[in-house]
Amino acid sequence: MKKKKVNLRNLESVSDAEHTHDDGHDHDHGNSGSFKTYLPALISFTMLIIGIGLDYFDSSYFKDWVRIAWYGIAYLPVGFPVVKEGWNSIKKGDVFTEFFLMSIATIGAFIIGEYPEGVAVMLFYAVGELFQNAAVNRAKGNIKALLDVRPKEANVFRDGDYKSVSPEDVTIGEKIQIRVGEKIPLDGILVSEKASLNTAALTGESKPDSIKKSAKVYAGSINLESVIEVKVTNTFEDSSIARILDLVQNATARKSKTELFIRQFARIYTPIVVFLAIGVTLIPYFFVADYDFRDWLYRALIFLVISCPCALVISIPLGYFGGLGAASKNGILFKGASFLDAMTKINTLVMDKTGTVTKGVFKIKAIKAIGWETSEFMKYLMAMEAQSTHPIAKAIMAYKENGDDFEANDVSEIAGKGLKGIVNGKTVLVGNKALMMAHHISVPTETESIVESIVLVAIDNMFAGYVVIADELKADAKDTITELHNVGIKNIMMLSGDKDSITQQVAKELGIEHAKGGLLPEDKLNEVERLKKNPEHKVAFIGDGINDAPVLAASNVGIAMGGLGSDVAIETADVIIQTDQPSKIVRAIKISRSTRKIVWQNIILAFGVKVIVLILGAGGLATMWEAVFADVGVALLAILNAVRLQRMRWD
Repeated sequence: MKKKKVNLRNLESVSDAEHTHDDGHDHDHGNSGSFKTYLPALISFTMLIIGIGLDYFDSSYFKDWVRIAWYGIAYLPVGFPVVKEGWNSIKKGDVFTEFFLMSIATIGAFIIGEYPEGVAVMLFYAVGELFQNAAVNRAKGNIKALLDVRPKEANVFRDGDYKSVSPEDVTIGEKIQIRVGEKIPLDGILVSEKASLNTAALTGESKPDSIKKSAKVYAGSINLESVIEVKVTNTFEDSSIARILDLVQNATARKSKTELFIRQFARIYTPIVVFLAIGVTLIPYFFVADYDFRDWLYRALIFLVISCPCALVISIPLGYFGGLGAASKNGILFKGASFLDAMTKINTLVMDKTGTVTKGVFKIKAIKAIGWETSEFMKYLMAMEAQSTHPIAKAIMAYKENGDDFEANDVSEIAGKGLKGIVNGKTVLVGNKALMMAHHISVPTETESIVESIVLVAIDNMFAGYVVIADELKADAKDTITELHNVGIKNIMMLSGDKDSITQQVAKELGIEHAKGGLLPEDKLNEVERLKKNPEHKVAFIGDGINDAPVLAASNVGIAMGGLGSDVAIETADVIIQTDQPSKIVRAIKISRSTRKIVWQNIILAFGVKVIVLILGAGGLATMWEAVFADVGVALLAILNAVRLQRMRWD
């Protein structure tokens, strides 16, 4: 993929560019969360109710032009944007849109004197659009959230002191200081003697990375232990964080929007209805002896009012929002109705390892004591590890052992190898194989086949045993894979930035046939792009780190772990598992399929009733109020059908 330079200071404008009119039909209501967005509908609704009340009581002053003006003003807040959109579409050569149909049908209602119906139909349509846009506007296109992830400042050495500046103002060759807990703002080379870094955001590697002087460090890594100094080798726009931002931006651009059924259906339904209405007006001239143009025009206008797709417009979003509500109750957040649809088509699932199917924390997996009781062996080890703040040491210290604790003295750290000290008068070595070899201590060959992190222990120059430390699988991880197969997801792949040997072992334990480890964000992205080249593959990716953001954006459906996941992953994803349980993926698929079923039931119901009433209207057997009653009845049935989703169970 060709690399594109990005001015990150201008990323704020990216999200605005996301809201484009792909087909000229998008009815953008702006920020769906503001009161201002709903104000036009509230004004129209209030005026409509007052007008109907005045009609009911047959008020003497609510007649003629006063009545027309009142309903005309009530129509404008919800009707004008639709009429304007329809006109703009006509100017672009796209005549038969739902905006055009809504416009001529409601204006037709005014022409035949059915003012309340004209306002009511357009109000129904506007409310349906507002509901739909409320979900669409929460979609993953908000790239501005990435700005919260990039380091905000860099402590650069200038004029004999460290000064806080923007990372974008630091030049190559300058020296920066990073305190404990801070993110490294720029790529560089370590000037300090050593450092312990959390690189999970970039590589997905669960184990902190211990590096020595002159080693490369990357922007986005977190400094864990002591204050360090780094010599900058890349400008901010060329840093690892900027590269990930760029990948997300490009991947988002490649991901097409999903059109809901009503947009596609309207392209066929609208011209048919318009031409039928013209036919209702003109064709009887050739077959009816006492043809009256005004009478048949009246019928055609009623036909158009009846044909307004408000029942469809309402029933479809209601079905989707029923699914969205049901998913929310189950700890699953869909960022729009279109992703419920997309989830039903998924047949390939790609998943990250660390934080997705594993807990992302170290835990003792096995203890092997040689020549010692396990309890006494662990006391020696814990006495040494009590002197360390390393995550592996913390995992060992979580081991519970009864009895008096041992105490270590004269503990020293041997860089890159481990610890040496005195416990109960005995010399104890704790570390890796290099430490054992440096002290001429033989290590059992069985340790060579262990792929997880391993802590070797020697007491008085004799090998005493080892402890295996591993990232623990989530409780429901294995059952999730089985359930995914049961619901028809046969292609499952694991991609991880962790070591390939560890990734393969976890995949084998879970029953996943295809797995790759040691991958950078670009590698994960390439793998998913390769899968998507096959049109039969509809790919969902589930991850939780910053490094997963590009592939989350590029997949057909991006799923993020919301509890422990990074802000970028959550913002980029289409679906968020709020409880961090992988088993929720299965539930999300089941809810999506149930929603799709309900939506199609509503479509068939609404369309079926619509066709019957249209035929009656064309024959002069249906009045305006009968048509409105039919629409309201269908809408009510659709509501009741959608509500069923809130009460379904997907255990």
